[in-house]
Amino acid sequence: MIFSKITGIGHYVPENVITNQYLETLMDTSDAWITERTGIKERRYFTYGKDTNASMAAEASKIAIERAGITPQDIDFIVYATITPDYYFPGPGFVMQRELGMQGIGVLDIRDQCSGFIYALSTADQFIKSGMYKNILVVGSEIQSTFLNTSNEGRGVAVIFGDGAGAVVLQATENAQHRILSTHLHADGTYAEELYVKDPGSSRSKRFYDDLVEDNKTGDVFMNGSAVFKHAIVRFPEVIREALDKNGLKPEDIDLLVPHQANLRISEYVRQQMKMPEEKVMNNIQKYGNTTGASIPIALCEAWESGRVKDGDLICLAAFGSGFTWGSALIRW
Repeated sequence: MIFSKITGIGHYVPENVITNQYLETLMDTSDAWITERTGIKERRYFTYGKDTNASMAAEASKIAIERAGITPQDIDFIVYATITPDYYFPGPGFVMQRELGMQGIGVLDIRDQCSGFIYALSTADQFIKSGMYKNILVVGSEIQSTFLNTSNEGRGVAVIFGDGAGAVVLQATENAQHRILSTHLHADGTYAEELYVKDPGSSRSKRFYDDLVEDNKTGDVFMNGSAVFKHAIVRFPEVIREALDKNGLKPEDIDLLVPHQANLRISEYVRQQMKMPEEKVMNNIQKYGNTTGASIPIALCEAWESGRVKDGDLICLAAFGSGFTWGSALIRW
């Protein structure tokens, strides 16, 4: 029987560090206010002329591919999660593919916001288990700093998000002891407008960007923070338990939980609900903010690099985000 296994992992974050103290110079906020509500102390913003969504993904992918012990030409397929493409279309996966010299292989865009990487990983897992592909590059990459309204009006959202990229190589294996055990995906479009960017959108009475010219607020990120928090603290534990139940396991069996880095308060609430000790939950939102589709692979990569992910460990990935979407993946490393 064919399974899939993560054999390589890498991440890239821009060199431009944006501290809470710097944001205090742009808007009426404070380090104490941001830290208390989000846990974030700093985040990274891309450098114009150096970083793009695709180039960041390429750097992360090079590391993942090298650690997997293969070459870019060995990759059969790319699944790329982002909500901040370099172009309106095509997606950045095509540009990254060109940069890595992998022309000719298929590229699939995944647009599931903060759950995007788990959706991408699940999709790649199915392709491998079907026998269609043997080596798949799974990417999450975001440049969100250019979407942020750093005035007082937008401060509640602007302090949260950052830029970065992460990638894994997923390969076919017959070893049932070291593999992705299961993935679980959910969504509820009832709440689509609780966290969204309205424009540019196609269903307009005129050219899609004219609304932005007339009223640039339609291009801002709108977030109903209380609604997002209320749903996240329910869906996170729910989808983690779903994965455990599917595999006949319990929360105490998890060696490391890697949640989407949405808000440190959410992660801490989930940890308490799951009755897990602090050392079994990976949090790096303090350094990078919320990097949406990139947050899980960046956090997983840092956990692996620091020795917190070891051979045979049970790793749980979980996410919740705009859509609303939520999902989990249970992995025997």
